[in-house]
Amino acid sequence: MNAAVIAASFARSHRRSTRIQADATCVVSYLRVSTDRQELGPSAQRAAIASWAKTSGVRVVAEFVDKGVSGAADLDDRPELLAAIDALRVHGAGALVVAKRDRLARDVVLGGLIERLVERAGARVVSADGVSDGVGAEGQLLRGIVDLFAQFERQLIRSRTKAALQAKKAKGERVGGIPWGKRLGPDGVTLVEDHAERATAVIAHRLRRRGMSLRQIVIALEKKGACTRSGGRLWPQSIRAMLRSIP
Repeated sequence: MNAAVIAASFARSHRRSTRIQADATCVVSYLRVSTDRQELGPSAQRAAIASWAKTSGVRVVAEFVDKGVSGAADLDDRPELLAAIDALRVHGAGALVVAKRDRLARDVVLGGLIERLVERAGARVVSADGVSDGVGAEGQLLRGIVDLFAQFERQLIRSRTKAALQAKKAKGERVGGIPWGKRLGPDGVTLVEDHAERATAVIAHRLRRRGMSLRQIVIALEKKGACTRSGGRLWPQSIRAMLRSIP
């Protein structure tokens, strides 16, 4: 986790000491989706939050969405989350609302850090499904348990995926997609170099060494006309895969 980002977040909370009193009926919403195929996509999360807001008699004054971002991603790779926390102070909002607790994080330590930053902004984290919203020691314990199960689920999925890939490798089958910087050769089996993709990866590596976040690299590459193989938009996960595929 980037210590500089954490320190900057806490510094902002100390500098902005003057703010209007937090309004319990005013909230900021935060949405996160890691893949396009995820069942709880932005639309579903937005609908869940809207329903909760109507029932609770509160109004959502600002919305922030991190797309293509893992629940275990560091804070420097989640600019919309940091912006949402800042917006709590700007609007004097009393809560940061998520559709489900695991939209906040799938990591116990990260979840606790985010909640602490929200508290320093004078607000609290609320989930639209009502799970782990209790106050006091019992509520804090339940939130920790929910975060722990979210982390366990993420690790379990990774373990099952790894086992499935190893089984396919043992059978001599090609596993996963074609890595960045490669493409299928004329025989439809052999992988050959894709020089255009490799050139894009070289630029990504240079930008990363300059200290740019994955989100910033996405913006920089899109300005140069870069996109996915299917012609779609790049996401932070695309850049992460790109950097790992080509040393």
